[in-house]
Amino acid sequence: MSEQNGRRAFIFDMDGTIVDNMDFHMKSWLEFFARRDMVLDADAFFRDTAGRQSHEIMSTYFGKPYTKEEAKHLDEEKESLYRELYAPHLKTVEGFMELIAKAKQQGVALAVATAAPNDNITFTLDGLDLRKHFNAVVGAADVARGKPNPDVFLLAAERCGVAPANAIVFEDAPLGVEAARRAGMRAVVLTTTLPASAFAEFDNVIAIARDFSELDIAALFAAELQTN
Repeated sequence: MSEQNGRRAFIFDMDGTIVDNMDFHMKSWLEFFARRDMVLDADAFFRDTAGRQSHEIMSTYFGKPYTKEEAKHLDEEKESLYRELYAPHLKTVEGFMELIAKAKQQGVALAVATAAPNDNITFTLDGLDLRKHFNAVVGAADVARGKPNPDVFLLAAERCGVAPANAIVFEDAPLGVEAARRAGMRAVVLTTTLPASAFAEFDNVIAIARDFSELDIAALFAAELQTN
């Protein structure tokens, strides 16, 4: 426990946060369901599912309880659609590399906590040569439940040796911000996917920004959780 005292961490959601790719995920999900004669509303689908694991989404929309194993081949179909669509556009959100470089200089631990499967983590982190920058990478294979459950963020903090109160989560989706709240963590929202108004109900949001270039590390760690 002494290792955690005073140590700080930034924990990044991956899709929609490190990379601005959620539009491509939506297109691939809509195509996946269209192949099965299901027409979905993109905005409602995002709000209901962003941060949830694929097997949870399959169970909800197909109306049956899929296990991870049963959903694997369906998940592979959807994710291959996504990677094909997004590969030509793969890049980090503006200011990301500069922010993590400054954070590392200041001794801030860095982690990724995502609902993505291993193939997508490899596609993004290794495709951009980012994995080397992180103290921990936690994905869908590491936890049983997706967001808004706090498991993925708590495990990332644990692997960094950081107390939840000393970790700041970067997110783009309400379910992710709620997961951070349940983990006892402050959250920074990037409006890559939704407007700031979509996060008005959350008392753990300490900053809302268009991209990483607008953020100041000292100010983020100085910000306190709001209390009712």
